[in-house]
Formats: sequence, C-alpha cells, structure tokens
Amino acid sequence: MDARYARNIPALTEEEWGVLRQKRVLVVGCGGLGGHLIDQLTRIGIGAIRAVDGDVFEPSNLNRQLLSKVSLLGISKAKTAAEHIHLVNPDIEAQCVEAFMTKDNVQALLADCDAVLDGLDNPESRKLLAAACASSNIPYIYGAISGWVAQAAISMPGDHLMELLYPEETVLGDKSVLSFTPALCAALQTSLCVKLLVGRPVNTGTIYYFDLLNQEFEIIPFNNR
Repeated sequence: MDARYARNIPALTEEEWGVLRQKRVLVVGCGGLGGHLIDQLTRIGIGAIRAVDGDVFEPSNLNRQLLSKVSLLGISKAKTAAEHIHLVNPDIEAQCVEAFMTKDNVQALLADCDAVLDGLDNPESRKLLAAACASSNIPYIYGAISGWVAQAAISMPGDHLMELLYPEETVLGDKSVLSFTPALCAALQTSLCVKLLVGRPVNTGTIYYFDLLNQEFEIIPFNNR
C-alpha cells in the first residue's frame, strides 16, 4: 500500500480502501463546501473526482473557502480544484468542468458516477441535482451551511428530501458563513459518502444537524412520501 494511505488503516480496512480506489464521485460546487469536500475526498483516496463550478474566486470567498487565496482571485474554482487534487494526490483522476450545472448538462455531469456530493448554495440548484440523481439512481449526499449551523444527509431516489426541506415558498435569509462551518459540514458529507461507497451501514432517512454556537447536535428523521 502507498504510504500516503497508511494512516487510513485500520479505521478503513485494506479491502475498503481498495473499493474507494475504484469509485468516481461528482462534486458540484467548488467553493465553501466544495473545496473542503474535494480536499477530504482526495486525501482519503477516492479513485476519481469530477469537480464542477463555473465561478471564479473573489475577495468575499477568502473567509471560508479552503481553495481560495489572494493570488487566485479571478481564477476558476473548478480548475483550482483539479490542480489541488493533482498536487495532493496525483494518482487520483481529476476532471474539472468549468461551467455551472444546468438542466441541460446535469445528466452528462452524472455519467459514470457512484455518488454525488452537494457543494451548492441555493435550493433551486439542489432540487435540480437531487432530481437528476433520483432519475439516474445515484445517491445524493446533501450538505448546507448558514452561520454557525451545518446539516447533512444522504438522499436516495424516492425520498423527496429536497422538497421536504425546501418547499416552493422557501426564501433563504442569512447568508453568513464562518470558516469552520463548511469544514464540519464537508466532514459529515464525506464520512457519509465513504461509508456508503464501501458498503457500511448508513441511515438514509436522517438529517444530521449541528448548531456550533450552542454546541447542539440533533438527528432528525424525515418521512418518505
């Protein structure tokens, strides 16, 4: 085994690590959540990562986005993500898509993926991605952040999680994000993804909710419709 993965063992078995090396994941959004997701997936040894984002870095990203720095202002987030993957672990297949996800390209973005991780920041895009995952029978690993709060879940085809969380009248107010909140949320998402991909038990009807201001943690079941 490559020495870079030695500390994965025995938390993961060598057989599980071998499974991860065969998996391809899609990360949509390479900003606050997405940057941490890409870094964590890279370091644990996912075989292939497709990183999607049509945006570039701007000064307001610097407070929380792992991949951002002053020298990269104006540079593509997706391209930076692919370069980060190569610098940390050149054995991983890194594909960057410098485009925003739309209804016209979402199915192509999902091609050959074993799981999809949400690095998005708005309900409309999440609903589009979740619906595409459901139609393609691909697990969708949701994450969302606001201020001190993070929540994550695995959404499987048919559970309608996005409709339950974001009904049509939903308006997002507080858009603040602190540096540590996306790091925690991405860790939750990545851990769920890893367990799912290696075949360990996961709860797919559950939202994991963290309030870091009050140090409160809730496990919230949601009902299928």
